[in-house]
Amino acid sequence: MDLALRRARLAVTITFIINGFAVGTFVARIPDFKRILEVSNGTLGTSLLFVSIGVFLALKPAGKNSAKFGSQPVIFYATLFLSLACVLVGLLLSLQWLWFSLFIFGFVLATQDVSMNAHAVVVEQQSGRRLMSVFHGMFSVGTLIGGILGGLLSQWEVTPIQQGIALSILFLVLAFAVRPLFLPATIDQHDFSSGPRAKHPFIFWVLGLFGLFAAISEGAAGDWGGVLARDAFGATPFVSTLPYIVFCSAMIIGRFSGDFLAHRFGASVVIAAGGIVAGTGLTTGLFVGGIPAIMISWFLLGLGLSVVIPLMFSAAGTLASTKYAGIIAPSEAVAKVSGVSYFGFVVGPPLIGFIADQIELRWTLLLIAALAYLLVFASRYAKEA
Repeated sequence: MDLALRRARLAVTITFIINGFAVGTFVARIPDFKRILEVSNGTLGTSLLFVSIGVFLALKPAGKNSAKFGSQPVIFYATLFLSLACVLVGLLLSLQWLWFSLFIFGFVLATQDVSMNAHAVVVEQQSGRRLMSVFHGMFSVGTLIGGILGGLLSQWEVTPIQQGIALSILFLVLAFAVRPLFLPATIDQHDFSSGPRAKHPFIFWVLGLFGLFAAISEGAAGDWGGVLARDAFGATPFVSTLPYIVFCSAMIIGRFSGDFLAHRFGASVVIAAGGIVAGTGLTTGLFVGGIPAIMISWFLLGLGLSVVIPLMFSAAGTLASTKYAGIIAPSEAVAKVSGVSYFGFVVGPPLIGFIADQIELRWTLLLIAALAYLLVFASRYAKEA
């Protein structure tokens, strides 16, 4: 790998950490938003939907702009606006202001997400090495560190606006520091302005669908693991947080080893094995019951799911730049797969909650195991990547 690619790999790595760090620090302060604005759980839940609205409205323009102008400038300006969004969210002027600021926050996060994944595809292809899973592993590391720091800042009574200003300065410095390290914008610019464009191939919807299965499972594991531990098995408040911590740790381990495993055995084998590990681990843990079994099952669930979305993004980028070159840009392919996949983070947790109101939560979570097993069928679509 030459110097330019090493520099670009470092820049992409830092950007993935920034994206995850922003998410982690934000999530850690959600209870403070509720307390400061004195809103109910229902109102808070409705407010958080504005993040998702921002995310979904950003995906298509982020993909098109990354194709038109190149991913490098889109990453830079998204990071600049992310620094502004951190301040907007921290102000907490009113409930309506929170809705507005959360929409902006979700929009710029998704714009940065699509463009950094598009640049990651280029770095991966130019270097001839699988790197996507490691990049997503760095996102998970950023989320974990951000969550811990956000929790500490909350404990130390640092206000959200003070945190927002500090993050804004940090992100501004990093945006200008890493800008020269990226590959030039021309390397992934795609001009589709002349003549009618062909319809986007259906394969990208398929890749997104299997990413959706993984995202539903990830969202449900994060939101319902603690509830299951506390309500079904009588865990203490601290112990009830452990399933999610174990799950996140397994995601990091899986993503840091995913590229090596995909190179050694092939992406299709890794995805199929991940689905089997996740589905079998969760099913066994739910039937055995008890806190130790839940810990093990959540670890296996995280390990199995960890590689799916990174490998789906990698497959989308590879197919767009090879088999479907001239029809769809890699950035647009990533945006399309993201749009379908990330919908799972929105629908997953409430879907599980609705079904759990009809039957016991413990058995409702078998739906997640079933979705994990369906990932075995996704493996055939990753063979070409």
